[in-house]
Amino acid sequence: MTPVTRRTAAIALLCATGPVHADTLIDNVNGLTMSEFGQLSRFKGVIIGEDGRVVRLLSGDEPQWIDQGKKAKKAERYKPAFPNVTFRVDGKGRTLIPGLIDAHGHMMGLGSALLVLDLSGTISLAQAQAAIATHAAEHANRKWILGRGWNQEAWGLGRFPSAAELDAAISDRPAWLERVDGHAGWANSAALAAAGITAKTPDPEGGRIERDTAGRPTGVLVDAAMALLTKHVPAFTPKERDLAFAQAQEALLSSGVTAIADMGTSVDDWQVFRRAGDARRLKLRIFSYADGLEPLLSVAGGEPTPWLYEDKLRMGGVKFLLDGALGSRGAWLKAPYADQPGSRGLQFMEDTKLRNLMSRAALDGFLIAVHAIGDAANAQALDAYAELAPTYGGDRRWRIEHAQIIDPADLPRFARQGVIASMQPVHQTSDRTMAEARLGEGQLGGAYAWKSLARTGAKLAFGSDVPVELPDPFAGLAAAISRQDEKGEPAGGWRADERLSFEEAFAAYTTGAAYASFAETKVGRLTPGMRADFLLIDRDVSKVSAADIRKTMVSETWVGGQPVWVRK
Repeated sequence: MTPVTRRTAAIALLCATGPVHADTLIDNVNGLTMSEFGQLSRFKGVIIGEDGRVVRLLSGDEPQWIDQGKKAKKAERYKPAFPNVTFRVDGKGRTLIPGLIDAHGHMMGLGSALLVLDLSGTISLAQAQAAIATHAAEHANRKWILGRGWNQEAWGLGRFPSAAELDAAISDRPAWLERVDGHAGWANSAALAAAGITAKTPDPEGGRIERDTAGRPTGVLVDAAMALLTKHVPAFTPKERDLAFAQAQEALLSSGVTAIADMGTSVDDWQVFRRAGDARRLKLRIFSYADGLEPLLSVAGGEPTPWLYEDKLRMGGVKFLLDGALGSRGAWLKAPYADQPGSRGLQFMEDTKLRNLMSRAALDGFLIAVHAIGDAANAQALDAYAELAPTYGGDRRWRIEHAQIIDPADLPRFARQGVIASMQPVHQTSDRTMAEARLGEGQLGGAYAWKSLARTGAKLAFGSDVPVELPDPFAGLAAAISRQDEKGEPAGGWRADERLSFEEAFAAYTTGAAYASFAETKVGRLTPGMRADFLLIDRDVSKVSAADIRKTMVSETWVGGQPVWVRK
């Protein structure tokens, strides 16, 4: 069959209900991938098999036609060098890179955020109140007003907002708005009343009810205290959850994310993923980490699930929470907060409980991921891993999620104990001024310490923590190599000795993120036998500035050798 252009075949592939029985050649590209030796490797084309795996990378020097000699019939003297290729795509000189992997995100959190009020762009309390009032008026039929994304630091408020201030925007029904980091929520008086939260309500373990001098709730609930209210919030219907998933998937694919480690999968979340897979609507890959033991055992039982839907879905691990976040002063520190000397944050569970939970998961071969932001929480996680290692040793791929503030003395322990640092570069640029205020210079020595960890030999896996941050891996790459935000601040980068090289940052979004979920034999690199997950983008990100990396436009996103998102 004479090769045809990809443009005429793209629609057919996008709509295909089964595997396409033909190899596809994508040439005329500037290809980049990490090699098996951890170096940046270049190529000019790629052949994809009918099974959606890479068959061969092309250097550009290969002959396009083979001369069979003068004895061959005239019509058969020249044959294509790649006889199994049926479809050809002209890459038009664009850069082709492996699909980027978000090593820590919240799939349904992103989808839900797209269905409720988004306050992440507000820069003052008054602006937020106006947005809330408008949203409430536009959704007069909703029994609760829900939203997320507020940040009192961005508002310059210097304190948490109050229920009375939310009442000024919406008072005729309950309203509940989660903070940008998901570790605090803001309720109006109607919501507090619906949940029965009063001055007599005690703080739960691992949580805090913000109160006035008389002990009355002021409207903000931190970490575990949020559950006192969220259990009263009406749940999304299955159809709404399916819509949320579809929107989240579209947002990720359009950003260049072809796989995500979903940190905190519930049973309901898993059912959404399975419905999408069964209906052939699951386009990206989800490495699922259950939200504690209960969903883990309900879904996976006694061992990790098999890879489902052509390696698109697997529940292989579990996530535990050890502390909160810096923004709500819930991160557990070894020393008091510089801007609140009476507090060291929140410890979510004591050592014995943590070790028991981790042992239960490790016994059945599940991966363990532990959320730890403060240096005390990171030390607790490292201590637990060290104690369990003699019993559950071997290649466990144990992880610490965020690892934002680490005691410099604990940095070498990551590599020594084989603990993966799963970090989010954009948190550093978002948190910079707040971290300085919360911690003071004395506690910043191991803050967002990417390079220090890399120097010790620790494995890095990078993500976004979406919806806390935007699901944009190119913004993360830019932050990782510059330590600067989208405005180029601060000049020279914040604590610039922690900047990474492009190769280090690129690996953390590809091979490192795949390794962290035991997926390195399937995705993360483009090499024969691996799944053909890749992006066509508008620039060579290895050769431009951090500012230009931020501007990268994804033209096409391919998963398993098929285009799943094409820019219109």
